[in-house]
Amino acid sequence: MGQTKLPDFFHCDDYFIDEKVGLLKFANAYKVFNQDGQQIGNIRQEVPLLHKFLRVILDKRIFPFTLNIVDINEQVVASIHRGWTFWMSKIEIRDMNGVLVGSIKQKFKFMKPLFHILDANNEVLAEIKGDWKAWNFKIVDKHERELGAITKKWAGAFKEVFTTADKYRVTIAEECPEDVNKMAIVAGAITIDMVLKESK
Repeated sequence: MGQTKLPDFFHCDDYFIDEKVGLLKFANAYKVFNQDGQQIGNIRQEVPLLHKFLRVILDKRIFPFTLNIVDINEQVVASIHRGWTFWMSKIEIRDMNGVLVGSIKQKFKFMKPLFHILDANNEVLAEIKGDWKAWNFKIVDKHERELGAITKKWAGAFKEVFTTADKYRVTIAEECPEDVNKMAIVAGAITIDMVLKESK
C-alpha cells in the first residue's frame, strides 16, 4: 500500500472546485484548479443510463455512485464509490489502479455533517467537520491537529470568479502526510460537495 506513487494531482496544496452547470443534469461534474488558476483536473460522476431513469421515480439517496477524479490528461488518479444504501453509508476511495486506499464514513451529528476519512485498515486518518450552512469545514487528524480546510473564502483572481454556492476551496496544510493517506484525505475533501448532495 505504501508503495503507491502519488500522482502529481495530489502534490497540490490548494484546490479550487468549480461546479459545471448543465441542462437536465443527472450527474455532478466539477472542474479543479490550482492556486495559479490553472485547471489541473475534473471530478465527474458516472451514472448508468438505467439509474438516470430510476432517479426520476426513486429517492436518489439510495443509489450507488461513482466519482472519478481525473487529471488534465484525462487519466483517472482516484475514484470514490458508494453502493446501494438506506442510511449513512461507507464510501470507498480507490487509487488509479483500483486499489483501496481509504474510505469516507458519514457520522450522525445533529444538524451538522461529520465525516471520518479512514485509511485502508479502517483507522481514522482525519475528520471533516463544520457548518453546512456557512460552508466552513475543518479537516483535522485524531489529535485535532488541523490538516486542511474547506471554505468559500477566495483571494486574488478567484475572488471575483467564484461567487456562488457551487464553488469552494480545499486547502491542505503542511502537516498533511505526503503519501497514499494524502490521496485519501484530498480525494475525500474535494468530493465532499458531491457526497453531501447525493446524501441529501
